[in-house]
Amino acid sequence: MSWASIEESRRSMLANRRRDTSPELAVRQRIHAAGLRYRVDFPPIGGRRRADIVFTKRKVAVFIDGCFWHGCPIHATFPKRNSEYWLPKLQRNIERDRDTDAQLQDAGWIVLRFWEHEAPDAVAQQIEHVVVG
Repeated sequence: MSWASIEESRRSMLANRRRDTSPELAVRQRIHAAGLRYRVDFPPIGGRRRADIVFTKRKVAVFIDGCFWHGCPIHATFPKRNSEYWLPKLQRNIERDRDTDAQLQDAGWIVLRFWEHEAPDAVAQQIEHVVVG
């Protein structure tokens, strides 16, 4: 039985977005209002790994991670149903995040990671501080 065999789970999973989540949009609105221009859902060093917000000239990659998908130490929850499938998948997400950070840093990029629950104003201020200086 796969995760998609339960209609409620299937609907929930299909509703998840890769880009343009509410936390992302809130941060993007603020940094755009501050005069910063950026790329959205862009692969900084090519390949399949994409950052949520990318400042190509300044080589800054911003990720706004979902608490469930990326293992927030405060808000992460662990599925009880199909846990033999989900727990390794969530762990691989965390490992991929660390590998992505290392690859970007090795290529000379600054990596900024924020959690979806962080205040958009504070996140935007930190991004602006790094990008503008």
